[in-house]
Amino acid sequence: MLLRNRRDSDPLPSEITPRAVYAGRRRLLGLAAAGLALSPQARLWAAQREGAAARLETRPGPHSTLEKPTSYRDVTGYNNFYEFGTDKEDPARRAGALKTRPWTVSVEGEVRRPKVFGIEELLALAPIEERVYRMRCVEGWSMVIPWAGFPLAELVRRVEPTGNAKYVEFVTLADRAQMPGLRSDVLDWPYVEGLRMDEAVHPLTLLTLGLYGELLPKQNGAPVRIVVPWKYGFKSGKSIVRIRFVEKQPLTSWNRAGPQEYGFYSNVNPEVSHPRWSQATERRIGEDGFLQRKRPTLMFNGYADQVAPLYAGMDLRRFF
Repeated sequence: MLLRNRRDSDPLPSEITPRAVYAGRRRLLGLAAAGLALSPQARLWAAQREGAAARLETRPGPHSTLEKPTSYRDVTGYNNFYEFGTDKEDPARRAGALKTRPWTVSVEGEVRRPKVFGIEELLALAPIEERVYRMRCVEGWSMVIPWAGFPLAELVRRVEPTGNAKYVEFVTLADRAQMPGLRSDVLDWPYVEGLRMDEAVHPLTLLTLGLYGELLPKQNGAPVRIVVPWKYGFKSGKSIVRIRFVEKQPLTSWNRAGPQEYGFYSNVNPEVSHPRWSQATERRIGEDGFLQRKRPTLMFNGYADQVAPLYAGMDLRRFF
């Protein structure tokens, strides 16, 4: 198969109207003429059934940075997603086998209204917003990504957590047939992450279904992931299949693997070094090549005004 590197000046794949989508639209117009009203989500899924990706219908969301977004090519081609391998290019090369339809997310535990959501239900649960967030990796590189989703708080509200729900645990897909990285013992599988309840319902925490106006690419955590922009990237679990509301702090995957290196909170903090490297600076992917001058890392990744009150009085060196 012939592969061509995408230039920044090229249109996004989602900006091109394939013949299948055009035909699907004609069919939808016929349905509309027959008096059948279709939601934006129904139009999206109809287009997908025609074999082509359709754009998500989004509205501008709050809290977006004005910084220049990282290129689509870098966002989708340079990833950490260990279920597909530990090299940054492995997810883009290997995630094509991932089956994202049908897909369900089970919400359970300390809630009054447990529910299994289909991905179609999640897409229709709340208006989809585009939010341009800074994202910082614990390894020292960063990106600016236009995510599409809605506040996780919307989902939390609908399942009605009990008074015992102090934390939210996220469990991701672990399927050896689709995910070759699971053959590695680098982590215990499935991948587990967690947030304190007040972090989960914070307005910045995004239940994420897309990026760059498209449904999530497989290598970026399709079909649904969490984005928590003031924490290191590994806190934002990908390809989620279970959300559990629990009373005790979850034992997360990286905290289990290296408790001296990866704390539960994992807030971006330039004053707390990783045991093997400093966190004081970062390299923004796509800026002047690999050897560009590093930029200073911002406290809470630049979101201190919004989230610092969550940690008032806490020793952030101890609770790292």
